[in-house]
Formats: sequence, C-alpha cells, structure tokens
Amino acid sequence: MTTGASTADLAIILVDARHGVLVQSRRHTYIANLLGIPELVVAVNKMDLVDHDETTFQRIKVEFQEFAAKLGIRRLHFIPISALVGDNVVHCSSKMEWYSGPSLLEYLETVEIDEGAQNNVLRFPVQNVLRPDLDFRAFAGQIASGTVKQGDRVVALPSGKGSRVKRIHTYDGGLQYAHAPMSVSLQLEDEIDISRGDMLVAAESMPQITSEFEADVVWMSETALDPNRPYLLKHTTRNVRARVTHIVHRTDVNTLEKHHAAALDLNEIGRVRFSTNQPIYLDPYRENRPTGAFVLIDFQTNNTVAAGMISAEQPLASSNVFWSEGEVNRVSRESNHGHRGAVLWLTGLPCSGKSSIAKELEQALFRQGFSTYILDGDNLRHGLSGDLDFSREDRSENLRRAAEVAGLMMDAGLLVICSFVAPFAVDRARVKEVVGEQDFFEIYVSTPSEVCGVRDTHDLYKRARGGEIPGFTGVDAPYEAPTHPALVLPNHEISVAEAVNQVTAMLREKGVLHGSGYLGGGGI
Repeated sequence: MTTGASTADLAIILVDARHGVLVQSRRHTYIANLLGIPELVVAVNKMDLVDHDETTFQRIKVEFQEFAAKLGIRRLHFIPISALVGDNVVHCSSKMEWYSGPSLLEYLETVEIDEGAQNNVLRFPVQNVLRPDLDFRAFAGQIASGTVKQGDRVVALPSGKGSRVKRIHTYDGGLQYAHAPMSVSLQLEDEIDISRGDMLVAAESMPQITSEFEADVVWMSETALDPNRPYLLKHTTRNVRARVTHIVHRTDVNTLEKHHAAALDLNEIGRVRFSTNQPIYLDPYRENRPTGAFVLIDFQTNNTVAAGMISAEQPLASSNVFWSEGEVNRVSRESNHGHRGAVLWLTGLPCSGKSSIAKELEQALFRQGFSTYILDGDNLRHGLSGDLDFSREDRSENLRRAAEVAGLMMDAGLLVICSFVAPFAVDRARVKEVVGEQDFFEIYVSTPSEVCGVRDTHDLYKRARGGEIPGFTGVDAPYEAPTHPALVLPNHEISVAEAVNQVTAMLREKGVLHGSGYLGGGGI
C-alpha cells in the first residue's frame, strides 16, 4: 500500500459496514496521511448486508471523522456503496434515498486535484551525463518538481556552483520550457563538474543539505529494523550508506500513541533518525514529495525493506550546513605537536583495567611532550550524554557521540585516549568509520571476567550476579571481543607500566609518534 500510494493524489479507504473502522482501515489512513495524499474517500461497503441502514453509515462516519481529526485530515468524503450489486458505484442507488451525494465514479471524475509537483521549486536529480562529443555536454534526468526554462539560474549540488540553463533537450527536439515529471536533458552555459546523483536546483530556493535527519518510516520487511546494521538509502538518483542512530518512537496506528522501541517489525511505523556517509539534498515530505521520500535497501539481500518520509521537524540544525575549515589545518597542528592525531580506543570488560592504563598512558605521553586527552565514558555521561540511559540503543548513541567528539579532537592534532566498554563489535566499527581507519587504533584489554570481578571495588559484579543490576556486561549481557585489534593487552598477566610501553611502541611502529613531542615552534 505504501509503494502504490506514494504517487497518488487520492486514496479510497474501504470500510466494511458490518465491522466499522478496524485497525487495517486506521493503518491505511495513517499511511495515506504520512504520504501526503490530500484527498480521502471513505467508501462504506457492503451496505446491502446491513439493510442499507443510514444509522450504521452515520455511526461509521462519526467514528472515522474522530480518528481523522487526530491526524489533521480535513478533506474527507463519505460514500455508502455495495460493490457486489453496484449500488452508488457507477450510478446512484434507489435503495439508499437518504444519501444525496454523487456515486463513487462520479466523484472520482469531478474531484479537483492539486497540480502537485509542478507548483514546487525546481529539483532536477541528475541521472546521467550525456557527452557524445567534445562540444556537447548535457545532464539527463526526470524533473522531480517545479519548472525550468531557458535562461533560468540554477545551482549544482554538492559543489554549490551556479550557472544558467542554455538549452532544454528532449528526444523529440528542443524546448523553451519544461515541467515535472518530464524527462529532459539540460545544457548549461558554464562547464561544471556534475555526475549521477548530483542535483540541479533553483538558485532562489535551496534544499536542505545534510547527512543527519529524521523521517517517518514504514517498515516493509519480515526482518526487523536493526539499528546495528548498515543500509543503503536511495534518495532520488543518489545512493548512500545509511545507519540508524536512534529510533525516536513507534506509533500505535490504532490509538496514535507513541511508544519507545528498540526496533521496527513488519508493517510497523515509527520516527527514525538517520546518519548517512554522504550528504543528501532533501525537502520535508509535506513540502515536496519527490525530494522528501526515500527507500531503504538491505545490503545482503538487495530487498527494499522500508519507505521513508522526511519530517519537517528536524532535531539538528542541518539545513544548508557545510563543514567549515579553519585557517590552520590538521597537518599544521600535527607538525606543531610533533605527532599525528589519532584515536586510541581501549575496550574490554568493566574493571578490566582500561581506565588505569588510559591514565598512565596519558601521563607517559604527556611527559614526553605529546598532546593527549582522555575521553572517558563516565565523564561523557555527566554532560554530553546526560540525557541517555543504558538501553541498547542509548549505549549505541553514546558511542556515536563519543566518536564524533574524538574525531574533532583528533582533527586538532591530539592523541585521544578513549576508555569505553563498547561491548558490541558493530558499535566499535561505527566509531572506526567516523574517525577513519588510518587514525583508529582498537586496543583490547583482555582481562577475563573472573579477574575483573575480583578487582571490582564497587561490587558491581556481585550485585549483577545477585540480580540487582540487570544487563551487566560480563555477567548477563554479552561482550563481543575484537577479532583483529591493533593491540591486545592481557592486563591480568602484565603490569600497567608494561601495557603503556606496548602501546607507545605500537604508536612509534605505526608512525604516529615521530620523536619526542613538542620542540618549540614547528615540531619535528
């Protein structure tokens, strides 16, 4: 239903007169509203099985109107019908003289439909670059919304470079003017580097350019949405890697109540926050359906698993936001520090010795003149992640935030020492993706749980085994040990000092540490 209705201007909601407004009717109405379908017709069917009773029809009408009002739906039309015998389908029925409105077909033939995408601003996703010879270069695609004519000023995304439309080409010849949803090729006055997945837009009305956004998602796969799994997001002609950073809520389509959720199952609907590895150029779905919609694709099966509608209420200031590079770049800062910036990610069970090693490592590097900082998980919980609890999804979000902070510190040329349990491999992989493979060093403090329990001065393991702390890593919650860490530190077998020596030796071997740190103006 979601796929079929994604381009519809009108939806017919079929209601069985014997049973009234069921969950399926509410679900379809909710999806139709999400998809921005402006016109809804409620066809109350099987009126012949309730003796064409007006009271039954009016009761269903009132019940449906109450539900629709909660969604803000205003354009509703109700028609009593009997599909079996044709009452009020093509011709008005004499068996329901109390109904004075049009038949279903008459209404469909006379209802006024909005112009839709043609009235929106220009959005032209580039599907292909046409270059048959050295003297001709044009960009082919389907106009997603708006209109374009010769001489119009356009901006190419993501470069932000502007030009004017020189010519509009079609298979049948040139045009002075084109509109959605026509397929055309646009030739520009200036040479601009544009490829498939880029977008030409109206210069006076830019879309949002972002890699962080929220959307309403209809899940269409029997395999539940997994926040720990990467997906392919297809938006217009652009395909990007995407991950779920947070499930904001799941909506009960029967009551419209919003509930906390760790996943979305088949046919469930929820608000989801996404992060993509490249920016996309979007509009809120309510303002522009073609550029406000996307689909999610499973990497392994290549199945389409969800449809998404981008929300108008975004939690992040992501509209037209570009990365700002300072006058002093990372290379200059690293040269001044005398070492590369890097993220040293210490992971292991609680009480494995991560924090002790991190603190001693910070001091040892600092004494040698290197610029360091410890990013501790508990410290983040006092501020940046103070709004998060210890659920699976909130732990994942805490690590995402830690990764972003660590990445910024690394860009400042620091050696960032991170001490986190981070029990799941997928979360650590996300950190590595954010920081960058060349600058991320995963260090596994491999102390076994029985030793950690003995070292535990706060009796956390004891309380967890007694059932006081459910979901405690190392007791009743799993820890996925790294399979290919940069370094393994068996802290139950070696001293903290030896662990620090091994880390320092690894950093020198990998070329992170070039010498003895700051030398006063320029480094080494």
